[in-house]
Amino acid sequence: MKELLKRITIDQEICHGKPCIRGMRWPVEVIIDMLGSGMTNEEILEDHPELEKEDILACLNF
Repeated sequence: MKELLKRITIDQEICHGKPCIRGMRWPVEVIIDMLGSGMTNEEILEDHPELEKEDILACLNF
């Protein structure tokens, strides 16, 4: 799990310091919202190829 959580970064210069995926402008809360709305991991990855399966798992563990 430690390795997964390394994918979550907090930087005041990115998304106002919200926890994000790998320094990209993908806040953890957006991924959680997508999952909560019924999207599957596969759908998210298909729609957003810059993300990786481990990114989604890291958000869930965060």
